[in-house]
Amino acid sequence: MVDEALVKELQEKFDAGAAAAEPDVALKCFELFKQISDEMEDLKEELEDMDIAVQMILTDADKKYWVKASEGNLEFGEGDVDNPSFTFSATKEVGLGMLFGEVDATSAYMAGDITVEGNLQDAMAFQEIIELAMEGFEDILDEM
Repeated sequence: MVDEALVKELQEKFDAGAAAAEPDVALKCFELFKQISDEMEDLKEELEDMDIAVQMILTDADKKYWVKASEGNLEFGEGDVDNPSFTFSATKEVGLGMLFGEVDATSAYMAGDITVEGNLQDAMAFQEIIELAMEGFEDILDEM
């Protein structure tokens, strides 16, 4: 079951926009994505086929977060991850904007707003996870 209080809190953050958010809201986004992945079959199936570790660096906030997707599970935390599949670096606004659904990762990458080191296919797969989770979030909001 997705935590309704978390949904409401993040809806307020999303409405205010990534520029107004604190960097650690990334952890709340990952928690929401994890909860949605437990409920949403499309996302669960996508995660079952993955074995990636993502390092996210918010360059202007001096913050690092990580996400691991493997065997249908999503784990996350603050700090460094061992052996990341890829590392992406962006400003807080761009990085959180991706998680909020405000920023298209491919366009931001092409514009030089995001740098990616490592496996680009895994980076694209991670973007799919975010997009599916955001679809699930929208469905939850419609049901509330």
